Amino acid sequence: MEREWISGGTAAVNGTEVAGLGDVRRAAGARVRTVSEGSVALAVVGDLLLTEQELMDALPAVRAGRWVELTRWLGSYWVVADNGRQRFVCGDLAGLRAVYHTLRGKETAWASEASLLGRPLVPDLPHLAARLTVGEHHWPHRSLYEQIRLVPGGFGLLLAPGAPPQLIDITGVKPVDELREGADRFGQVLTDAVQYRVRAADGVVGADLSGGLDSSAAVVLAADAGPVHAVTYTDGYTSGEDMAYAARIAEHSGARHSVATGGDEQLPFGFPAGQPAAAEPVLAAAMFAMDACYLDPVRALPLHLTGHGGDIVLDASSSCWVRLLQDGRRREAHRQVVAFARLRNTAPGPYWKALKDAAALGRAGALERAAEALERGPATPQAAQAGWSWCRLGAGASWLTGYGRHQVAALLRQAARDQQPSNADEFDQWAALRSVGACARGWIPYGHALGIRPVYPYLDNQVVRAAFAVPALARRGLVTYKPLLRESLPHLPDWLTSRRSKGSFTAQRIAGLARHQGRLDEMVASSPLAEGGLVDPGAVRSALAQAARGQSVTVIADLHQLIVTCWWLTGQASELEAAC
Repeated sequence: MEREWISGGTAAVNGTEVAGLGDVRRAAGARVRTVSEGSVALAVVGDLLLTEQELMDALPAVRAGRWVELTRWLGSYWVVADNGRQRFVCGDLAGLRAVYHTLRGKETAWASEASLLGRPLVPDLPHLAARLTVGEHHWPHRSLYEQIRLVPGGFGLLLAPGAPPQLIDITGVKPVDELREGADRFGQVLTDAVQYRVRAADGVVGADLSGGLDSSAAVVLAADAGPVHAVTYTDGYTSGEDMAYAARIAEHSGARHSVATGGDEQLPFGFPAGQPAAAEPVLAAAMFAMDACYLDPVRALPLHLTGHGGDIVLDASSSCWVRLLQDGRRREAHRQVVAFARLRNTAPGPYWKALKDAAALGRAGALERAAEALERGPATPQAAQAGWSWCRLGAGASWLTGYGRHQVAALLRQAARDQQPSNADEFDQWAALRSVGACARGWIPYGHALGIRPVYPYLDNQVVRAAFAVPALARRGLVTYKPLLRESLPHLPDWLTSRRSKGSFTAQRIAGLARHQGRLDEMVASSPLAEGGLVDPGAVRSALAQAARGQSVTVIADLHQLIVTCWWLTGQASELEAAC
């Protein structure tokens, strides 16, 4: 199974020339469609539903520089367009189809993989420490490497002779007023996104089936268009409810269903010998043994559907209540927060206070306050359940050295000056979308090694646009979980869409931390983050020991991210040593 890539500018890579676009190269296995007319040329690379005539009809948009029009086809793809004056390069809204760029002399080189740019890949350690401390949301334009930039999801790169690179907003969302108004559109584009791929495969397709709403909906839609082989992972820690829902969906849809039962060897954080190198640190790196176990029955099928990204497009966070406060709708915000707390049998007071603080501070103020807290001394992690925040200091903040805290504080102050959405719900949904897009693209090497070609219909441009057109407040269900799914696909069984619970891998992660604790301690202590003086391995060792005993569940997500980052950095350091 070939991996797709594309590059241009002065990137020095081998590959097949893309007709009409001069220096643009593509991987031998890349699916590419091209048209040209005089000096105007257009190439679309990837997975999409597009006729030759539709591609020709887009040439006037290229000629006039109406770039957003080139991103409205169904599917997942890169676009490269040239009108003789400017060249436009973009991926997708989620960043699954990434575009990296760097200056080589006075020219801009760009590529879909950082390794194609011809520069040494030197990890940006302070930036990695900052991501571990507050998340990646505040630096969408930075890659993980020094001197290499990343085009944020939702933007394209515009290049012109003698001019600096320019970012072009391609989000193109047309808001509607309420859920009902946007539901029909969303249901249609999601159905199309799943079913055109199944029909094009002309055979059995694979699909994840966890028992959750997102993967279950994708399996039901896919099974209406062709034969599906669904796969489910289970072990001694898996929720029995998840397994019951997965089996029920398989029976309801008529999909073939394989269930893989994992054991201790499949627990997270094992990093088995032979695990492929990753392009970037992603949480899935710790789950490779689990993935290899349950995906084996569907390897080498034409495609594999996943529900990845469904949480982002179908739901919204409590940032939507911060938006109400920003808009002066205090009474409505308070009513919703109280109702939310009562449904979960928790006190609304702390939650309400955190949301008011977020609305009063704004993004820049929150980043400045986080920077000040880091500079004052060791930081106490902020509890996630305390309400939404623009910038939450996670457990990673308590693992930083003094030098690390000052480095991260400087990056936070720099980020506070960058342009980002000022409305809380808009900032949060785009940040979350880019995060899941990064996870999906980071899994590509693993899918390649396992013989899996993953497809992410929830991350298609048109699916994202249809979802984000519906106000975040309307997607944030209090009584109904993910109301957009229920409203847009009414033919889904009620027993599925009325489900409110959601499984997790927390128990597996605790068991994995306990099983591999000694090795993980050594990995963190010998990592460039520790050796570079940014992270205190003693502080991490203490947190890891507590989490392995199940005594500090709240830090597990941060530990997970730190561990996969240290594992990834170890591989990067080995590659640099081999190159020297």
